[in-house]
Amino acid sequence: MNKLNVYEMMTPEMLETLKIQNKLVGDAFSTDVTYEKMRENYMNERKYWNEGGPEPKQTVNLQIEGPHGEIPIRMHYPKKRIGKGAIIYIHGGGFTVGNLDTHSKIMRLLMAETGAVVVGIDYRLAPEYKYPTQVEECVFLVKWLRSHAEKYGIDHDDIALAGDSAGANLCLATALYIRDQQAGTSFIRSLLLYYGAYGLTDSMSMRLLGGDYDGLSREDLNAYIKMYIGEEKQEVRYFDCFSNDLTEGVPPCYIAYGDLDPLQDDSKLLYDILNTHGQKVVLEEFKGVIHSFLHHSSIVPEAKEAIQSGASFYKSLGITNE
Repeated sequence: MNKLNVYEMMTPEMLETLKIQNKLVGDAFSTDVTYEKMRENYMNERKYWNEGGPEPKQTVNLQIEGPHGEIPIRMHYPKKRIGKGAIIYIHGGGFTVGNLDTHSKIMRLLMAETGAVVVGIDYRLAPEYKYPTQVEECVFLVKWLRSHAEKYGIDHDDIALAGDSAGANLCLATALYIRDQQAGTSFIRSLLLYYGAYGLTDSMSMRLLGGDYDGLSREDLNAYIKMYIGEEKQEVRYFDCFSNDLTEGVPPCYIAYGDLDPLQDDSKLLYDILNTHGQKVVLEEFKGVIHSFLHHSSIVPEAKEAIQSGASFYKSLGITNE
């Protein structure tokens, strides 16, 4: 009710992705099924979009022992490397679906555009593992990567974080946790935040947008939160990032969203807070595209543009230890 007619506002390429999506997996993003079925649907749909893309010079797959058991990570080394920086990529999927394979092409594109090593994390998923497990694992990976940096040819003082959707939430949450609990964030070059949810439970964009086409209706959003947070009332400051002090100590942020995304007001609010308090931040809107458009780089030009813009922001802050 009261929703915009999003189909009339999409680019032709964005509409084409929906046709392909429906052929691949009908009702691909429904939350009205078991979480096992959600994951199966998501992996089947994303497999198509991960074909092709840049090939790394080297890929290293590891299992590291984290606070909740072993964590699979994947390190992509670019053919044309710039400096010794590394970007930890945290995948989206409502904290419930997704893995290193479903976001492989995004990570490889980011690797090629930045010239940095991109390190993906296969964090534990909800609802089996609830908040703050995922934040703790991402924080652990940052610490692990810094302590093992020399072994893997990385500068321990040149780490960035990037992520999409729930992964963007985890990026910001990880940076805030490190700032609050450890020794600041001076070693974090930047945060590349793609269409994240940072704490709003209602907004104009949520009222106007979201539906079966993107799996982000009000019911869907509530389902993801319930799976991640659970029924118990608890302190969730590193899920509701807006409940934190954002006036200082946040690494430089590139924030991107599609203008048909129900979560866009989260991105706009985050930008307004950071910008008002003089922190380095860039906000970019992409017209005619919906949530998760980053996956569709083989058809949607805005996907590559968003990755290139994030990469340009990252490189503009560059520490280039040749």
